[in-house]
Amino acid sequence: MSNTLEQFSTQCHDILTAEPGPAGRKKVCELLQEVLKDAGFVAKNLDDSTPERKILYEDPQLGFCILAHSYKGAKESPPHDHGPSWAIYGQARGETQMSDYELVEKATPEKPGKVRKLRTYTLTPGIAHVYNEGDLHSPKRDGPTRLIRIEGINMEKVKRLKFEAV
Repeated sequence: MSNTLEQFSTQCHDILTAEPGPAGRKKVCELLQEVLKDAGFVAKNLDDSTPERKILYEDPQLGFCILAHSYKGAKESPPHDHGPSWAIYGQARGETQMSDYELVEKATPEKPGKVRKLRTYTLTPGIAHVYNEGDLHSPKRDGPTRLIRIEGINMEKVKRLKFEAV
């Protein structure tokens, strides 16, 4: 029997209540990798009608969100962090080239920060990765991809600073 979104969100809630920091996020990441291997879960939550960003669940107590992302073609995002939050990217279909960066110069609301690329790696189906507060990264997709992503808070409500690679 397939995992359900309700089961998954409850398990995430329980883990993050018991361990709200990086150790709990690592456990949620491991759990996400397991549900990404569940073809029924992926098919139910990521179909051809899924937009680029769709909130599947927003936890009323802790505020974390589980999102579905479906990209039809190539797409690249500039280096960014998640402001005061964290995120877990979980690859369901296709591949994402993810790059990590180190901060060279802090960003301000008036001026983008400067970052230097440290490494690039590939997220393939079934792989998830945690980005804690302040972790700078950028995704690049060369073709259609689908992801399940978890945000510590709903990032639609957060103004983020910009960064440029040097």
